[in-house]
Amino acid sequence: MATITAQNHAQTQAPAKPPNVVILYADDLGYGDVSCYGAKAVQTPNIDRLAAAGLRFTDAHCTSATCTPSRYSLLTGEYAFRQKGTGVLPGNAKLILTPGRTTLPAVMQRAGYRTAVIGKWHLGLGNGDLDWNGSIAPGPLEVGFDECMLLPATGDRVPCVYVDDHAVRGLEAGDPILVSYGKRIGDAPTGRERPDLLKMKWFQGHDMTIVNGISRIGYMTGGVKARWVDEDMADAFVTRGKQFLQANKDRPFCLYFATHDIHVPRVPHPRFQGKTTMGPRGDAIVQLDWCVGELLNTLDELKLTNNTLVILSSDNGPVVNDGYVDDSEEKLGSHRPAGPWRGGKYSALEAGTRVPFVVRWPGHVAAGESAALVSQVDLLHSLAHLVGQPIAEGDAPDSQNQLDALLGKDKVGRDHLIEHSGSLSLRIGSWKYIEPSQRAAYDASTKTELGNAPVAQLYDLSKDPGETTNLAATEPERTAGMAARLQELRAAGRSR
Repeated sequence: MATITAQNHAQTQAPAKPPNVVILYADDLGYGDVSCYGAKAVQTPNIDRLAAAGLRFTDAHCTSATCTPSRYSLLTGEYAFRQKGTGVLPGNAKLILTPGRTTLPAVMQRAGYRTAVIGKWHLGLGNGDLDWNGSIAPGPLEVGFDECMLLPATGDRVPCVYVDDHAVRGLEAGDPILVSYGKRIGDAPTGRERPDLLKMKWFQGHDMTIVNGISRIGYMTGGVKARWVDEDMADAFVTRGKQFLQANKDRPFCLYFATHDIHVPRVPHPRFQGKTTMGPRGDAIVQLDWCVGELLNTLDELKLTNNTLVILSSDNGPVVNDGYVDDSEEKLGSHRPAGPWRGGKYSALEAGTRVPFVVRWPGHVAAGESAALVSQVDLLHSLAHLVGQPIAEGDAPDSQNQLDALLGKDKVGRDHLIEHSGSLSLRIGSWKYIEPSQRAAYDASTKTELGNAPVAQLYDLSKDPGETTNLAATEPERTAGMAARLQELRAAGRSR
């Protein structure tokens, strides 16, 4: 087993006073979607100022090319492909994090931090057959968070309500919520039946219950006054995030702030509409940047900036047309959401998991750029080391202590990395191996190259960032070696 046990490079000693931690987690934000990573058609001054004062990573990864598994991996330190039921979840799924297991927020709690998750959750709630009108548990409060304000699943899935701690926000007793992802419930018209009622037309599957003039995936009745207004969602999350920062300014805190932007439906507040030439998708990027700026400004106002480690990243790569008619494709122009990489959300190609990743901690992280290979799966172990908490051998099975890489003191980072998109890929240095797969090579609905092929693929990303020349036939020994290593890592059940 020694061949799969990576040596952790980080030797940084935990500081005398560990910092506050803020994780800003965007949704569907591509490597090329922000101006500090090369975007021209949209400007992101707040993300840019975070990067200008911190470290901008060029080879950083979420673990999966879709949202639920990446979020699972970030919070547990375990590759999601190891566990069944960690694919993209419906809005009524049960909690897929086991209460009592070691999670990133639980580690921070043990170190004396106040913890909160605000924004998109998409990791399930309850034990199955959840009654949305009662106590909503287990949930974030049972896996390490002290408080929460949630978008339970995604903006395009019911139920379209917020959850505060264990209850639906604003729910009236006489208007109970029912949710179904199978049999239709209620007699309200659907988006498929009444497209004339819609302010944003659906495309492929988003044609069921209508909320706020937008039809969603799944059926929902009740909870009329509790339902969100999409245009106000960013403001609601930011308001709650500011409240958390202000309430905990005199004690250590860890905030996991997971935005809805720029996921569909893209319905930014009117003050952001028309701010770009790219329609709602571009305008949602501007709104996301505003959210970042509001939280950074609050840290400044509370004089917490110098003692707060801020990490910004995304749950997967970009997607353009993803379920609604919002001009995202027609108005894309020369903008390249994935930057120089190929593929995107859902893809085994590099843009599926190579995402923006910025770390700022004034006085501890020198401003600049890092090409170190890093992964969100390492945040649990790295932050545990930062706050002086041990990780038991059986916990966080794929999370390495890469604190030195995150702080810019190690320019190499991981010696290997698994990328997950249904099929698996293995990165070792600049080399990337994609295992053979019978899955589709192309997603016609989103117009995304999925990168799957019935034969092994091998690319040297240092010379071929677009993954255009398959070297498997000309590098048979390397291909066989990486295939064997991937199989070993898969079978072992752990890589730490």
